[in-house]
Amino acid sequence: MALDGFVVANVVSELRDKLVEGRISKISQPEKDELVLTIKRGKENYKLYLSANASLPLIYLTEESKQNPMVAPGFCMLLRKHLNSARILDIIQPGLERIIRIKIEHLNEMGDLCIKYLIIEIMGKHSNIIFCDENDVIVDSIKRISHMVSSIREVLPGRTYLIPQTGEKADPLTVTLEEFRSNILTKPMPLDKAIYSALTGFSPLMATELIHRASLDNSPAANALSDEEGLHLFRTFEYMREDLIQAKFTPNIVYNEKEPVEFSCFPLSCYQDLSVNQEDSISKVLETFYASKNTVSRIRQKSTDLRKIITNAMERTVKKYDLQLKQLKDTDKRDKYRVYGELINTYGYQVEPGAKSFQALNYYTGEEITIPLDDTLTPAENAKRYFEKYNKLKRTYEALTKLSEETKADIEHLDSIKTSLDIALAEEDLTALKEELMEFGYMKRKFTKLPGSKGGGKVKAAKKVNSKPFHYISSDGFHMYVGKNNYQNDELTFKFATGGDWWFHTKKIPGSHVIVKTGGSPIPDRTFEEAASLAAYYSKGRENDKVEIDYTEKKNVKKPGGAKPGFVVYYTNYSMVAAPTIDGLKIAD
Repeated sequence: MALDGFVVANVVSELRDKLVEGRISKISQPEKDELVLTIKRGKENYKLYLSANASLPLIYLTEESKQNPMVAPGFCMLLRKHLNSARILDIIQPGLERIIRIKIEHLNEMGDLCIKYLIIEIMGKHSNIIFCDENDVIVDSIKRISHMVSSIREVLPGRTYLIPQTGEKADPLTVTLEEFRSNILTKPMPLDKAIYSALTGFSPLMATELIHRASLDNSPAANALSDEEGLHLFRTFEYMREDLIQAKFTPNIVYNEKEPVEFSCFPLSCYQDLSVNQEDSISKVLETFYASKNTVSRIRQKSTDLRKIITNAMERTVKKYDLQLKQLKDTDKRDKYRVYGELINTYGYQVEPGAKSFQALNYYTGEEITIPLDDTLTPAENAKRYFEKYNKLKRTYEALTKLSEETKADIEHLDSIKTSLDIALAEEDLTALKEELMEFGYMKRKFTKLPGSKGGGKVKAAKKVNSKPFHYISSDGFHMYVGKNNYQNDELTFKFATGGDWWFHTKKIPGSHVIVKTGGSPIPDRTFEEAASLAAYYSKGRENDKVEIDYTEKKNVKKPGGAKPGFVVYYTNYSMVAAPTIDGLKIAD
């Protein structure tokens, strides 16, 4: 989601309220395409962050500090020369363009008052920060654009600054009904595209929001709307425009669970099924949204590496298990060899010398069977050979039975780690999963040298980071805890929970342990249902419509000796079917 003209209008409104009449006290350039202006107004100090980064252009107020280079870049030095102690006179947005013009007053070398403009263009890969004089002649820019880069508009010292062309787009602040009809409602394309391709500053999100507010369908082409529908859409647009002109902004972030999806300066009715966090500042929205997005992206990238390790380990283990099952099946004939040996010992006196087989009555089944013989061996030697085959297959069966059970447990363990990875939301969650993978040999443990050690000196492992379980409060006020990984599951069930607390888990599929703290009070049905929904949601079955949940008092849950983390047994329990959802559940602070 990029900044559109509406959000820029909100940013301008906020900056005007806080920065106009303030003085620039410090200018820094932490990155080649970033600026931070420190502005003092009265007793308040504000930091204005400006980025012309091609992939993430931004402007907002922040409290964070950034590391600056040892030597300031040339553009930064130029701004310091002209703008130190300069006064901000005004901050404007031309139309609904994604452009902000900061009008600044300063004293030149002769002590005369001069006007300069700092212009921020928030336009994706064309973003820039441009410094101009009072006649809009470019003094310099953070990115210089020559005619070799763009034949349409040069951005170089000495050139006159021109607002980038937006084609035939109309200005939403002045567009009339007739212009709205001719520019939008005549186009043979989806309605949302017709809107954002015809009006300056409109993003696909705001076009979708306008259509949703008008209760129209985006499927038909724009030119398929009736006159009444077109008029209704324009009237809805006018209400939105009126809120914009009167600066009735409601900065907010839309979340899907804990992942930020969109942000806006207006309420987004098109996302009414998702949760919304409102903020009192658009700067706070931008800083929070992009920080959260970066965190989610980073977690996804790191979890991708772990997922690859788990997937590879799972493939190897499944192949190993399939081979063991195949070998185990080959041992099914062991009892047949034992019976052959016994029958040869019983009826061997009837076998003629050199016979290649003989028939005997199987006294276990009452059927007559044919037993193959080695004609070079005596009956006793044939019986011994069959008993040897039986004993070898019996030993193989016993060994493979144990090994296959261990391999199956390994598969279930890896499956549980993969499920934990699916619900990981922070780096400390990934750290715990890495620790588990290293402990069981799926990853190599990294070591660091102890301070002062040389060569093969002592080493220590990196410090383990412990994450906290999810914590919810039921509608009836009971505290519910959800383990994020196998270590937490063990901790919750066997150290945190008491005997009278309730324990929930998905039936026969990997998932988190859910503990409901009772405090000695009986739990109402609604809390049971909510805890079951938590267990379903934080499990491998979260994509299903319904999931079967086992639940019991914690005192009935046991951990077998030598079992892997998170694995338990229980023989007394109740069951219910729950929908995997956390909608409406209160997250504890």
